[in-house]
Amino acid sequence: MHRLALFDLDGTLADRQSALSDALTCLCRSRALSPDAEQWLRIELADRATANDFTRLRDAFGLEASAADLWQEYVDLMSAAVTCRPEVLEGLARLRAAAWTIGIITNGAGDIQRAKLTGAGLAPLIDGVAASGDLEIRKPDRRLFELAATRCGVSLSDGGWMIGDNPAGDIGGGHQAGLRTIWLRGRPWPDGLPAAHHVVDDVTDALTILLNETWE
Repeated sequence: MHRLALFDLDGTLADRQSALSDALTCLCRSRALSPDAEQWLRIELADRATANDFTRLRDAFGLEASAADLWQEYVDLMSAAVTCRPEVLEGLARLRAAAWTIGIITNGAGDIQRAKLTGAGLAPLIDGVAASGDLEIRKPDRRLFELAATRCGVSLSDGGWMIGDNPAGDIGGGHQAGLRTIWLRGRPWPDGLPAAHHVVDDVTDALTILLNETWE
């Protein structure tokens, strides 16, 4: 098995929810958006955001600013607001020092996901990134896992690990891709989905499992 570890980004390595709240507060203040527009954004962007959301926002509330400008401001605010805990960054650095290859596989637009990686201090620790917006396919589609491995310079056929908080997308997708899996507990586990190889309450526990993995 190759020393490949693929991680989900939002809700696994980075805290998207608090960053989203902060970014939307700043955006609505900056653009003097109405309370109705702010509520719309918080509902529509709760799980993910794309440039098209800001076209819909502009149309729904008759905003003068271009959708492209609104999207770019949102991307900049998210990248400034998103955080990754120091102990997680330290654990990833230890993985790299132990000759692991680290990739990100994430559902989301490529530009904002990469901006968040940079903003959270994760970018220097990552060998490759596959975002669903790159191919217009989403986890658990095996092709996104294959793209992540390729961008890390390895082959999915050599095996590895998938770590994430989404049962179907991360763990189900990881199983289908032939990877071992670590689930970050939180969301309801759907009936009929094969169990993860490990279940943890914090991503630092997943990093410890990988660091303790023995290799022949």
